[in-house]
Order: sequence, then structure tokens, then C-alpha cells
Amino acid sequence: MFLAIDSSMGTSVAVISLAGEILSEHTSEDPRAHAESIGVLLQQALEQARVSAEQITAVVMGVGPGPYTGLRVGMAAAQAFALSRDLPLLPVVSHDASGWFHPEDCVVLTDQRRGEVAYSIYRSGTANRRSAPPELARPQELDQVLGDAKDLPRIVPQSLSAGALGLVALDYHKSGVAWGSPAPVYLRTPDVTVKS
Repeated sequence: MFLAIDSSMGTSVAVISLAGEILSEHTSEDPRAHAESIGVLLQQALEQARVSAEQITAVVMGVGPGPYTGLRVGMAAAQAFALSRDLPLLPVVSHDASGWFHPEDCVVLTDQRRGEVAYSIYRSGTANRRSAPPELARPQELDQVLGDAKDLPRIVPQSLSAGALGLVALDYHKSGVAWGSPAPVYLRTPDVTVKS
């Protein structure tokens, strides 16, 4: 069984069977309460699925794009769970939860604050459906930066499902798509830097 955690928007935790069934999913859409809710959501997801932590075989970790603090909470929880039980950690781009299984080519857009959006382009009928890593743009620049993808349907999710992310991870595994980096997907430089 997979445990999936994503905190790129709200916080979402799910348990997914290896047969592709979402056994449980619990979500908080509060974008400022990741740390307060992650432990409770983990407990609720395991209890509802009626599985113990020992029955989890891998941890799916949403890597963003997302704001620094919120994204880090979910990633830290996923890493801690995997490390504590010596489980594989499976990093998945969070946008894949909305775009990976879309039946047509599409663009997924998420608010990145400061008047910017993150976008990912998805092409159906290919093994790796996301055609490139997520990018950052101002909404008024989208037509220009999307190029030939500017007329594709645009999906603007209000939340991202850890259950869907777990299903994407299963598809990665079945179709031989390479796992991405376990590093967070930050699309802008940090506001604060350390002087050398």
C-alpha cells in the first residue's frame, strides 16, 4: 500500500492500494495550517483505511510547485515516515494529481501568489504525460509562454488530491516513467539568502 502526502496547496493525505483503489483520503484546504493538520490527517487516513503504518510499502511525496513553508511541511512528513520505516520515497510533481489522467491535452495552473501562476503542460497518449517541468508566469503572459499550448483547456484546481497523486505514482511504476528529484519545486528565488 502507498501512503501519499501533498501540501503544495492545502494538505492532503491518502492511502492507496497497489490495485489502484483510494482506500482513504483526508484533506485540509487551509493554506496556513499545514503543520497543525498533517499529523491529524495522517492518523485519520490510516484509521479510515484500516491499515497500520507497518502495512505501508512506499510513501508518495508531492514536491510542488508550492510556497516554501507549506510545501516543506508535507515533504518533511513524507520523508520522516519513509525514513522511520526504511520505505521507498516516491517524489511526484504535485500538478500531476490534476493533469496526469486528464483525457485530453491540457494545462494545469496553480496560484503561486504575488500575481504569478505555476503552469504544467500535459499531453495525453504519452508515457510521461507532463511535457516539461512546471514553470512560473504572470497570467497576462500565459498565451505567450505557452506557445502552441495556449489554446489547450486550462485546469485550475482549488486543491490537489493526495489520492490522485498516489494513483499517478502507481502509473509511473507500471509505465516505467522515471522518478523525479526528491527536491522541492520552487519556481522563484528565495526572499532571504545567506551571505557567504
